[in-house]
Order: sequence, then structure tokens, then C-alpha cells
Amino acid sequence: MVPASPRTSFDDFVRARTAALARTAYLLTGDAHLAEDLVQMALFKAARAWHRIEGDPEPYVRRILYNQNISWWRRRRVPETSLGSHDHPTPPPDDDLRLSLEAALAELTDRQRTVLVLRFFEDLTEVQTGAALGIGPGTVKSTTREALARLRTLAPHLAELLEVGS
Repeated sequence: MVPASPRTSFDDFVRARTAALARTAYLLTGDAHLAEDLVQMALFKAARAWHRIEGDPEPYVRRILYNQNISWWRRRRVPETSLGSHDHPTPPPDDDLRLSLEAALAELTDRQRTVLVLRFFEDLTEVQTGAALGIGPGTVKSTTREALARLRTLAPHLAELLEVGS
């Protein structure tokens, strides 16, 4: 049996993993177009280094995805604004839970959203999250705590989902 060429291997990876990468990218960015750009950039960079990747390429590509997202949000930093007083809407019906969660996540800073996605969607530890983002575990803990507190304020009807991070 003839081994697959590096090109075939990369094409197979792209076909098999693009949807999963796109889901993560969407959660990181909160924007479908930015998520698509993020995945394309990660795959482009991975393609250039494909011949050097040993073993499972998924962690390598995901690391590119995280790092590229960090680069983007560092460049477009905007100072946080005070939450002020908000009228809280009536809790949405269960079928609107996903949309409500997306809207609440969109209110977080890019860093807060990224930390929550890596911790709770990607299921990384605090140490792994810190390593992926180039920050310390203590910063991961405090950012997680602040992000969950902000979500509790913005979307109190999502309380049952937020109990995980308490």
C-alpha cells in the first residue's frame, strides 16, 4: 500500500475537520464571517507547515486558530464600558436558549469569550488555556470569574448554564 502524499493528507484533514474548527471559531469570534476568515487563516498557515507536523495535526491547527484569534483581538482592543443599569428581559422560551446565549456571549470582551470557549467548549484546563493564550493560570481563573459574573448580570435567565463555572 502506497502512503498518502502530504497534499492528500492535508485535503483529507480539511474535509474532515473544517466544520468542527468553524464551530470553535464562531464561538471565539461571535461572528460567522470572522469565524470563516479565522478558519481559512489557520488552515493556510497549517498548509505551509504541513510537512513539519508530526502525529495528529488537530492540536497544531487549533493552536494556530487560538493564536490568530488572540492576535486579532489584541489589535482591535476597545476599552470595556460599564454595564450600567439594564432592564432584564423576561426569560426566553427553551427553544431560544441558544440565541440568548449567543447574544450574552457577544456582550463579553474578546478575551473573556475566548477564555470561556477554551475552558468550557474545548474543555481545556486552566493551565492548558493559559498556555494556549500566553497568560498565567491565575489570569485564566480571574477572567473566567469575571466573564461568568458578567454573564449572570447580562442574562440572569441563563443561570442554570452558568452554575458550571461557580
